[in-house]
Amino acid sequence: MTAGSLPVTICGVGIYKFLNIFFFALHTTIIVFNLTGWIWKKTRVPHLILLGSTAFSWFILGIWYGFGYCPCTDWHWQVREALGYGDPPASYIQFLLYELTPIRLPDDTVDTVVVICLIVPAALSISLVIRDLVRKRYQPHNGPNELRRT
Repeated sequence: MTAGSLPVTICGVGIYKFLNIFFFALHTTIIVFNLTGWIWKKTRVPHLILLGSTAFSWFILGIWYGFGYCPCTDWHWQVREALGYGDPPASYIQFLLYELTPIRLPDDTVDTVVVICLIVPAALSISLVIRDLVRKRYQPHNGPNELRRT
């Protein structure tokens, strides 16, 4: 594994089974929030923070660990390796496709779709946050035709 490995001797198989489920749920939740967090006004700023963290991991940490590097994936692969699972797929999305569907796509296709699925929600979230800030700054005062600065 790229960023270190878990101590197999300290943890029993039971903890690894728990961690396997934990990382599956955590990582899947992160992915779903990355895709949908822009929808609700109250989650837009946390959404941008998580998207920024995801992009940082993929593109900045990716300089050292490989494009698309994700610590959650790395740790999950270490847990699965300790449980005796074989060679992992090229990406976590490939893993989800293999585990949850019969769909098999080329790695390049999955990578392209994943990057698009980062860019589109980021663009939506940024534009909606800006719109919300503009609306907050210029709220109607005494009537619909009169605006005031706050």
